[in-house]
Amino acid sequence: MKKIFVVLSMSLVLISCDPATLQRALETASQQSSTLTDQEVASGLKEALTMGVSSGVDYLSAQDGYYKSVYKILLPTEAQTVVNKLKIIPGFELVEEEIIKRVNKSAELAASKAKPIFVNAIRQLTFKDVWNILTGDKNAATQYLYKTSYDQLYGEFQPVIINSLNQYNALDYWTQAVNKYNTIPFVSKVNPKLENYITEKALEGLFDMVEKKELSIRNDIRERTTDLLRKVFARQDK
Repeated sequence: MKKIFVVLSMSLVLISCDPATLQRALETASQQSSTLTDQEVASGLKEALTMGVSSGVDYLSAQDGYYKSVYKILLPTEAQTVVNKLKIIPGFELVEEEIIKRVNKSAELAASKAKPIFVNAIRQLTFKDVWNILTGDKNAATQYLYKTSYDQLYGEFQPVIINSLNQYNALDYWTQAVNKYNTIPFVSKVNPKLENYITEKALEGLFDMVEKKELSIRNDIRERTTDLLRKVFARQDK
C-alpha cells in the first residue's frame, strides 16, 4: 500500500508539471544518467582491453592455439630454403613440420605468460589517452597499445619465447638442421635465426586477437557484458 502511494504521488507531481518543465526534467535526468567521468572511461577502456588480452591469451595459449589456427606460425623465407634441401636427406624428411610444430608449441607456452606484461601496459593509460581512444577509430585502443607498448612487450616477451623454444628443444633441433644443410655441397652457408621472427609472429597473433575483441565490444552491444562497458561504449554509439 505504501509503494502504491509513492508511485501515485510521483505520478501526480509529473502530471502537475507543465510540458516545458517536464521536458527539462527528463533531459536533466538523461544527461545525469549518461554523464561519464574520466575514471569511468579509463576503467571501461582498461576493462575492454584486459578482456581482449585475456581472450587472446586464453585462445592462443591453449593446446594447438597457434598450431591449428589462422595464427599458425610458418617458417620464414630464408628458413624455407634450408628445409626444402633437407627433405631429400634421410632422417630429415619431416624437418619442416617438426620445426613448425615445436615453434608453435613454444609460442603457445609463451602466450600463457604474456597476460601480466599486457595488463601492466594497459594500466599506463592516462585520462587523456582514454578519451582520445573512446572517440577515435574502431581499433584505437589496440593501436594505442601497439604504438606505446610494442617495444617493451617485445623486449619482455622474447626471453619467454626463447625459454619456450629451449623447453621444446626447438632451437637445438633447428641448429642441427642448419648444420646438416651447410654440409650439402655447393650450397651457400646460412644461419637463419628464428627467435626474432617467432617473437614477432607470436605478438602479431596476440595483438590481432586483442583488436578483434575491441571491435566486437565497440560494434556489438551483446559483447558489453558489464554495466561499465555498456555505459562507456554507449558514448561512442552516439
